[in-house]
Amino acid sequence: MSTTDGTAPATGAGTTAASGEAGEAGAGSGRDAIVRAARRAFTLQPYAEVTLRGIAAAAGVSPSLIVKRFGTKEALFNTVADFGAAADALFAAPLPQLGRHLVLTMVALRDRFGGDPLLRVVFSLGIEDERTLLRARFREQVTDRLARSLPGPDAALRAELIAGQLLGLGATLSLHRPDGAGAQASAEHLADLYAPGLQRLVDGA
Repeated sequence: MSTTDGTAPATGAGTTAASGEAGEAGAGSGRDAIVRAARRAFTLQPYAEVTLRGIAAAAGVSPSLIVKRFGTKEALFNTVADFGAAADALFAAPLPQLGRHLVLTMVALRDRFGGDPLLRVVFSLGIEDERTLLRARFREQVTDRLARSLPGPDAALRAELIAGQLLGLGATLSLHRPDGAGAQASAEHLADLYAPGLQRLVDGA
């Protein structure tokens, strides 16, 4: 597969960008803006229709900055298709507190990136190869990783149900924004209501 702009992406591991941005954006903010714009673009458009120029315009940076930090459109897609960083944040809590942590972290990630960190696995408009890659990465980096950490029986099933509830939370908040009840609620209140069900699945009780 070609690595030029406008062709289908490879299914190998993506290039990891540097954590800071210089020049057109403050430290850290440039990369976040590019990743946010790329996530929207690759979710809402087929891969072949996405351009680095369009992503750059949406992110408020120059195309040359994207090339400098990510290289090619293929490498940028592979960064967007990587759920590892979101999983690191979501699962960074002891199991007895994981349910609440999942809700609070999901809301925090949505605020940071201006969108849900997981929903692109459901709504991507890419061709079958792209959707297959996203789903395989999601299973490997989110669902299977969580299942390995859960005690008790039915760990794989419980991990899938937890992932589904997180996707449901993200979809609900997205569906009713900007003035829905969920959008107006604090993260703590959302966790009060939503976390107990997640925690029961974590505990296997």
